[in-house]
Amino acid sequence: MAQNNIILRIDHLKQYYLVNQGWFKKGESVKAVDDVSFSIQRGEIFGLVGESGCGKSSTGRAILKLNPFTNGAVYFEGKDISGFKGKDLKKLRQKMQMIFQDPYASLDPRKKIQQILLEPLATHHLFNKKQRLLKVQEIVEKIGLSATYLKRYPDELSGGQRQRIAIARAVILHPSLIVADEPVSALDVSIQAQILNLMLDLQKNMNLTYLFISHDLDVVRHITDRIAVMYLGKIVEMAKTEEIFQKPMHPYTVALLSAIPVIHADRRKQRIILHGEVPSPVNPPAGCPFHERCPKAMPVCSRIKPTQKVFAHGHTVSCHLYDELND
Repeated sequence: MAQNNIILRIDHLKQYYLVNQGWFKKGESVKAVDDVSFSIQRGEIFGLVGESGCGKSSTGRAILKLNPFTNGAVYFEGKDISGFKGKDLKKLRQKMQMIFQDPYASLDPRKKIQQILLEPLATHHLFNKKQRLLKVQEIVEKIGLSATYLKRYPDELSGGQRQRIAIARAVILHPSLIVADEPVSALDVSIQAQILNLMLDLQKNMNLTYLFISHDLDVVRHITDRIAVMYLGKIVEMAKTEEIFQKPMHPYTVALLSAIPVIHADRRKQRIILHGEVPSPVNPPAGCPFHERCPKAMPVCSRIKPTQKVFAHGHTVSCHLYDELND
């Protein structure tokens, strides 16, 4: 990976949430993101996948500094943004935006669509009033809606139309990087393809880079260039998208892929059932975080954390099954 083409790099990122309520003991922390590192190239669509609660969304929010992270570093366009505050952080927001999962909750129901789209331009003091209105009309056309929608409120729009407006709000500042957090999971299947194709068109026409967060592997396969698989706050495997689907290495990745529905019987793989519950992120197991549910677990898996092994084409995996192969 060319270093001068990397737009985002995160090093040993940790996001711990201190909890003092419910059945948690005082002072305990939920280890939502636990020592995560990866890089994204400019113009790339990088997928982050895993079960619900694995730390995907926490990773995205930490990168955008929506939540202050516990440890590690985030580098955007070569600059360490970990300590950005105030004016520096506001300026950064122009270049890094987010598309949220729920279009029903991410838009202010009290404002018309025109107000919603004008707000980021006004906040960053971009253009004059007339130019802002022209910019809003231009972006609405780019996302496939007419200017008549600008006079409507969010609750007058369908779910797909609302998500188009949420996307318009994210791209109207012409950012370099967009974190898309489950951007189609709340939509009907028939609408999902339209939104994904819209995102691909915008990426091409506006030179965007995406961090695409999802639990739906079929969706991720359609849109991403590379994939990182997360489990219990850690990345267990990372490779080019087709490499993940054709040659998965980590047992957790294999289990996830086996659960994808397939229409043709001759293409079906034997379903791998993972027994037991996902361990608590407050007190994760020693050794490999997956060993308690892994069908190929060995004695060493419960004692020692696996190190990351790097194979051909940048395919990385953290699993003791490959210790000798990587020595």
